[in-house]
Amino acid sequence: MNPEPLPTDAWHALNTATALQRLGSAETGLSGAEAARRLAQHGPNRLATAPRPGGLRRFAGQFHNLLIYTLLAAAATTVWLGDHLDAAVILGVVLINAVIGFLQEGKAERALEAVHALLASRAMVLRDGERHEIDAAALVPGDVVLVESGARVPADLRLLSAKNLRIDEAALTGESVPVDKDPAPGAAAATLAERAGMAYAGTVVAVGQGAGLVVATGGHTEIGRIGRLVSEVQSLATPLTRRLDQFARQITFFILLVSVATFLWGSRVGGLAPLDIFLAVVGLAVAAIPECLPAVVTITLAIGTASMARQRAIVRRLPAVETLGSVGVICTDKTGTLTQNEMTAVRLMVVGDTVEVSGVGYAPEGGFHVDGQVIDPVRHDGVWRLARCALLCNDAQLHHGPDGWALAGDPTEGALLTLALKAGMDPSDALARTPRLDSIPFESAHRYMATLHHDHHGQVFALLKGAPEQVLALCVRDAAGQPLDALAWHHRMHAAAAEGQRVLALAECALPAGTRELSLTDITPRFTLLGLVGLMDPPRPEALAAVAECQAAGVRVVMITGDHAATAAAIGARLGLRDGHPISGSEIDTLDDAALAARLAQTDVIARASPEHKLRLVAALQAGGQFVAMTGDGVNDAPALKAADIGVAMGRRGTDAAREAADIVLTDDHFATIAGAVREGRTVFDNIKKSLLFILPTNGGEAGLILAAVFAGLALPVTAAQILWVNMVTSITLDLALAFEPAEPGVMRRPPRPASEPLITRLLFVRVVYITVLMVAATLVVYGWELSRGSPIEVARTAVVNMLVMSEVFYLFNVRHFTASAWRWETLAGNRIAVWACAITLALQALFTYAPPMQALFGTAALDATSWALIVALALGKFVIVEGEKAVLRRMGIRRM
Repeated sequence: MNPEPLPTDAWHALNTATALQRLGSAETGLSGAEAARRLAQHGPNRLATAPRPGGLRRFAGQFHNLLIYTLLAAAATTVWLGDHLDAAVILGVVLINAVIGFLQEGKAERALEAVHALLASRAMVLRDGERHEIDAAALVPGDVVLVESGARVPADLRLLSAKNLRIDEAALTGESVPVDKDPAPGAAAATLAERAGMAYAGTVVAVGQGAGLVVATGGHTEIGRIGRLVSEVQSLATPLTRRLDQFARQITFFILLVSVATFLWGSRVGGLAPLDIFLAVVGLAVAAIPECLPAVVTITLAIGTASMARQRAIVRRLPAVETLGSVGVICTDKTGTLTQNEMTAVRLMVVGDTVEVSGVGYAPEGGFHVDGQVIDPVRHDGVWRLARCALLCNDAQLHHGPDGWALAGDPTEGALLTLALKAGMDPSDALARTPRLDSIPFESAHRYMATLHHDHHGQVFALLKGAPEQVLALCVRDAAGQPLDALAWHHRMHAAAAEGQRVLALAECALPAGTRELSLTDITPRFTLLGLVGLMDPPRPEALAAVAECQAAGVRVVMITGDHAATAAAIGARLGLRDGHPISGSEIDTLDDAALAARLAQTDVIARASPEHKLRLVAALQAGGQFVAMTGDGVNDAPALKAADIGVAMGRRGTDAAREAADIVLTDDHFATIAGAVREGRTVFDNIKKSLLFILPTNGGEAGLILAAVFAGLALPVTAAQILWVNMVTSITLDLALAFEPAEPGVMRRPPRPASEPLITRLLFVRVVYITVLMVAATLVVYGWELSRGSPIEVARTAVVNMLVMSEVFYLFNVRHFTASAWRWETLAGNRIAVWACAITLALQALFTYAPPMQALFGTAALDATSWALIVALALGKFVIVEGEKAVLRRMGIRRM
């Protein structure tokens, strides 16, 4: 028979018989012939691959920028005019920029390939009632698949049977501990993380075994659905890209406007020949275009990339370096990002005491505290007995390796084993003194684990651990020998659960001597309750400080998790987030965009969020005018990582899908690294703006000279070759020096830049115009003074070129800080690259002025001491005037441009 059309999302609500009937299958599986027919109908159990752009197309994409187009047009014009040297410099800058971008950029369209890798390659299946190991790609809806501990689930399964089956779904749902599975049908409205009767492709069986009916394969699986979300998400332009595009449009329009106005004036009012004025206009445009800007920006980003790599943050796309400095909101996954992703016993509830346990993760480091006072667990009978039970009634193992402590087994049992080690117990010694005789493994039917032990002196006892409701019902007394006050213990259990802790109860019972086997009939209400253990996946210690630092920098941190709301709120409270009234995934489904934005303004904690919910949250924050960063490590994070303005993935614990969808990968998995990356991003953007503050006035000064000469009807104060010399010298020295600037003081104590803020702010524009006017005025003074004292035109032009360069040398130290004073030693000592750049520039200028070959090539002449005195005096005077303007800005409380 034909199976029901797929896909459907209600399989978890059907009982097993109905599910088998819907798919025309049986518990013995399909026949080989029927499986072949369905394989032809549904296709292989693989995810569709999307075409990716080739290398040539990606390289061509590096030129898709208006400023690059303008530079290419200028290069073509200069070639047509025969100025091949100028054209070569412009084309060289453009090519270098494209090569660097091609080699270091790339948004990671391999995200889909990484998702594909999550599908198992082999599967154990029942065909014709017999077990066969087949290629997982040959699975079809209706197949019955067998899974066991350590296996990756090969397709979406409706479980038919489960024995002690727990599946690690962290990569798919964000759930921090393996989930108990039960074939019983669930509520139709249950979220993905609450569907106990399902096993999803790409998840891993932690313990136990089971059989499941394949209900979805390939693109119809949950993994496939997430893959489609990733492929449908459009990559966003970064804040820097948007601002540079806006700037390119503005400066191109401005240069064209000034060029047209100059041509009309010169040809109609000035009476110049059309060819002469056209050549002058071309020189004006070439002088005005900041041809070194793309290279300076790229190199600044590359320096930031290297700096972040040293801080364990690998940048996969160059503009992402700066983007983190622009973000106003960081949406972060909880499990493995803000938290350790290692269950930890944090509280012991024993008779008479509540004991807090310090330390995080599986490392047996930490202590025990009662009312803030350290206690010795060996001397505390209640703690010692509880720790012994946690050690003996346990199948987990811990190993210490080069990367720290690693767990083999269930995370909850790993936390209990770590607790015993913190108490000073030796596992080998304890097992030798009280060897295990038998055990009853944990199963969802009875929700406890029990072990049987003897002590070599004839005493036999059973240890029990499990769900508090089950264990408390089996206890008749407490560890002090008093009748059990079940109500009081339930109250303590609920208080811990309200703080986001997962609670287990531990108990013991003496059995008759000679008992060698343990069965369910032995587990009767006769146990002694040793106490309760509260466990949780606690925040990383460094994450607490990092969240606080981000908040101080005006960056909001929003925690998005697949955990329950109570757990999420408890972690949020520990991290200093607004944890009141967390938003759940089911609530998001009921809200329109406006209502969702209003709810987001009330809390920083989002619980039970699916991949679609994360996409909506990112979109809602972006619609509010925020630059959004998304961090995560699971497959379920991949779509949002790609949709955010910047995606940050965890490198060690993160899935391939998350790493490939992200712009930045943290190799140490620490949220704290993000705070350092934000600092570096802000520094990079500051340095780009400083480069603009430096480049634009110098280009403006050169263009202004030509403009003034045309409008005044004077001979050009500089030749085209001399302008080219200035551009070449400053591009390889002074322009690059600012890329090495350290962070501005207080860079992490200021709010992020508004998303609508342009690259050229009003204040920065005023500074550019102001410096341009000063530079033009100074050069015209030198030019007029040289001519007035009878100097040849070659001497006057040489003085003008040196005036331009000397102004830039002095101005470089003005611009090292936006408004901070340069009258201090740090101005010289804070950036040695700048000092060396100035020294090289001055040495080159000496060659330009005095070397005979240079004089012949550029038409220069030697200057006397008087000329140099005037040049240095005017450059120093300009330095003093700019410092005066910065002092005024400081008095006005302005600290950045």
